[in-house]
Amino acid sequence: MAPPLIDHLSEDAIARLVDEFYTRIRADAALGPVFERAIPGDWGPHLATMRNFWSSVMLTSGRYMGNPVAAHSRVAGIEIGMFDHWLALFEATCRDLFEPGIAVEFQTKAVRIAGSLKLSLFYRPDRPWPPDRLKGVTPA
Repeated sequence: MAPPLIDHLSEDAIARLVDEFYTRIRADAALGPVFERAIPGDWGPHLATMRNFWSSVMLTSGRYMGNPVAAHSRVAGIEIGMFDHWLALFEATCRDLFEPGIAVEFQTKAVRIAGSLKLSLFYRPDRPWPPDRLKGVTPA
């Protein structure tokens, strides 16, 4: 029998999400190799950073002090379509762990963050932006 769904936001809930999500990432055929190249060896610091990131996003704790665009721009082999795959895996993890309202809160934030990263990393004014790449991107 599955454990009950988490019904409130907390640091513990965020830690559980981060740990479960990155377990799934590492097992994923498409994303796992990209993450393994980007994070060889000890995943502890990355998981701690992601706990701080999601704590800042969801609980406004202010614990995250990084630069997601700079971090992602250093990742070899990253492609725009990977963000949609990442989102699907993240959304599935949220649905598996949280009551629906909380899962939607995480998903809404994740879609906006992914959209912002896609624009920052891949948009160029001299190239057309395909409509299928607009998931999570809101016009200015």
